[in-house]
Amino acid sequence: MNKYLKKAENGSGIDHYTRVPNTGAKQKITFTKMHGCANDYVYIDCFQNDIQNYAELAIYLSDRHTGIGGDGVIYICPSDVADARMRMYNLDGSEGMMCGNGIRCVAKYVYDSGIAKKDVLHIETKSGIKICRVHVENGEVTTVTVDMGKAELVPAKIPVDFPGDTAVKEKITVLEKEYEVTCVSMGNPHCVLFTHEPPPTGAELAAWGRALGHHPAFPGGINVEFAQPISPTGLAVTVWERGSGATLACGTGACAVAAAAVLTGRCPRGAPILVQLPGGTLEVCVQRDNTVLLTGDAAATFSGTVLIQPCKAPRGVV
Repeated sequence: MNKYLKKAENGSGIDHYTRVPNTGAKQKITFTKMHGCANDYVYIDCFQNDIQNYAELAIYLSDRHTGIGGDGVIYICPSDVADARMRMYNLDGSEGMMCGNGIRCVAKYVYDSGIAKKDVLHIETKSGIKICRVHVENGEVTTVTVDMGKAELVPAKIPVDFPGDTAVKEKITVLEKEYEVTCVSMGNPHCVLFTHEPPPTGAELAAWGRALGHHPAFPGGINVEFAQPISPTGLAVTVWERGSGATLACGTGACAVAAAAVLTGRCPRGAPILVQLPGGTLEVCVQRDNTVLLTGDAAATFSGTVLIQPCKAPRGVV
């Protein structure tokens, strides 16, 4: 049985190989590594690259030991209804509905590469078309403000299994303890747990994130945020993402935390709320009608080429 290797030429001077899905044909793919608030993805321009195996490729390219490395892969595709279409895949190959940090980087790429040289861009996602206002310095996008749409509060639409009209201040038992959570959808589902202590990290974050993320109240799984209010308009947050685990930042998560803070009276409506994540700080504003605006950085770190080619396995390896 033939195996496949990929070679990443990223300017380091080192050729790196890892096993990739059996595509049956040699293929060269260009990519750009980008991040928003240290939430890093491999971005592939599908205006130039013909990609077929989106999920499989995402799994292999995301691996930080044997691949390029990232929290996932985002494909920037042509759209019939917007300037571009974003398809976002997690580490495990599952396709996400929306990514707040990722869409800022998509907007930067679309503007900087000349796909659409406009101050206001429309990006198609699985959760609808998002409006992105780019902020340009010296001809390049540095920050982006995204209209993330209205925070969804109806339990059945998040979806979560709670009674009532909203999932605000609901009680839930996790690891034999009862906690109060608020659930919000920002195009993908989030469970927010407020704490008086600094939010968990490391093994503690993994244990609580998994326990909450797979709770029976969340039939499709859920993203989990732990938030500590540190000022009237400031929150310290750690994140456990569905499909990826602990990440340094989550844009939709920051929006969900800010919305939950407003709904529970912890932060004011209409004011900029600073959400401090391990990877940096995002600014979120929850408007009167629950529309959420997200502002943050978008940066490119390097570009390169991945060569996928058939290769005979060593003798005795199948």
